[in-house]
Amino acid sequence: MTQLLAQPNDGKVTQLNGSTRRVVLHLPELMLVEFTFEKGGIGALHSHPHIQSSFVAEGVFEVTIGDETQTIAAGGAYIVPSGVTHGVKALEAGKLIDSFTPVREDFL
Repeated sequence: MTQLLAQPNDGKVTQLNGSTRRVVLHLPELMLVEFTFEKGGIGALHSHPHIQSSFVAEGVFEVTIGDETQTIAAGGAYIVPSGVTHGVKALEAGKLIDSFTPVREDFL
């Protein structure tokens, strides 16, 4: 049976720079994380070895991947290759659904 919530935190919400983070699916090969942003909330520039794909469920975000910045609204998506510096800023309140392969153990 598919585990719908991460262990050990079972969906625990973590507060970050104007956003909250909740792990909603945790399997060895795939992790889904919901980020809820207040207007102006930021996901600071960072990089990680995981491949990340993000779906904008609500709101409008300014997304920076490497040297390029673009605006992505609800229904849009983007992919961050392994090791590439990236970050977001919420131009409107909204939600991102991020998937990581492999999983981000640092999120648990």
